[in-house]
Amino acid sequence: MKHQESIIVYTDGGCKGNPGPGGWAYVMRFGDRYREDYGAEPATTNNKMELSAVIMALSFLRERVETVRRPQEDGQPAPSSWMKAPIIVYTDSLYVKNGISSWVIEWKKRGWKTAAKKPVMNQELWQRLDTLCQRLNPRFEWVEGHAGNPDNERCDALVGLAVEQLKKSGAISSERS
Repeated sequence: MKHQESIIVYTDGGCKGNPGPGGWAYVMRFGDRYREDYGAEPATTNNKMELSAVIMALSFLRERVETVRRPQEDGQPAPSSWMKAPIIVYTDSLYVKNGISSWVIEWKKRGWKTAAKKPVMNQELWQRLDTLCQRLNPRFEWVEGHAGNPDNERCDALVGLAVEQLKKSGAISSERS
C-alpha cells in the first residue's frame, strides 16, 4: 500500500518589540508543490502573529478545497489527492501548539474563559483557528526554532522581510522598531 503524502506546513510569527510591528509567514509543501506567503501588521504582538501564520495557511487550504469541490465546468472531476491528504502544521510556538491541541477545549467549555475566569487573550484568533481545525483536522507538531530546519528558517526570514517591507512602505516609523 502506497504511503499517503501529507501537506506539510511550517509557520512562524514575530515582532520587532512586543507589542510592535510584526510579521507572519508560512511555507507549505505537498509533493513537489511549494507555496509560501507572508504579511505584516504595524502594531501587534508575537502571539497574534504566530496565530495569524497558522490561520493564513489553513485559510488558504480551506479556500482551495472548497473551490475544487465545486462542480467543474467541463464536467471532469478535479484531482483530489491533495484534498484528502493529512495536514501537518509545524510551529515553533508552544503557545499555538498547546493552545489548539489542549487549552482550546477547556476554554470553550468555560465560555472562552481561562481557568482564572478571565477572557482568553486573542479569543477571536483562537476561534478562527478552531473553526479551521474543525474543517481541516490538521495535526500540530512543535519544531525547535532557529535550529537549522530549512522551512522553519525560511519562515523566520519571511517574517523579517514582511516587517522590513512594512517599514519601507511608511506604515510604521523606523524609530519605533
